[in-house]
Amino acid sequence: MNDLAKITTFAKRYAEAWCSQNPEHVGAFFAENGSLSINDGPPAVGQAAIAEIARGFMRDFPDMIVTMDKLEPESPDGGRSSCDAVFHWTLTGTNTGPGGTGKRVRISGYELWKINNDGLIGESKGHFDSAQYEKQIKEGLRSES
Repeated sequence: MNDLAKITTFAKRYAEAWCSQNPEHVGAFFAENGSLSINDGPPAVGQAAIAEIARGFMRDFPDMIVTMDKLEPESPDGGRSSCDAVFHWTLTGTNTGPGGTGKRVRISGYELWKINNDGLIGESKGHFDSAQYEKQIKEGLRSES
């Protein structure tokens, strides 16, 4: 998928899938044997395993909104790793799922995507500030002026 308009549309639909409260919609953006890793953790491999990752976030943040902040068609510096696109996102939601704190969270991150020949994500390496995420889960967002 080297057409910028197509991959941008794909990325917008991917963000919408995260907002759908249907984890299988997220899994459908990945190749059958695709993988998603978060913050250098072990990868979830396969659409069902990836849907389980999405299910966890959807459970913890029933009002979750994921927005696409920007899409870089390729790793701009090659330093992060070789990839086909860098998907920058922001998650906003309230931790009201089972055992949740009721605190509001707003965290940004990015995913390094390798797109397969079928136009699906073959590999995604996601990154976000986990310390800030945990702090917001406990304390919520600071009031913004």
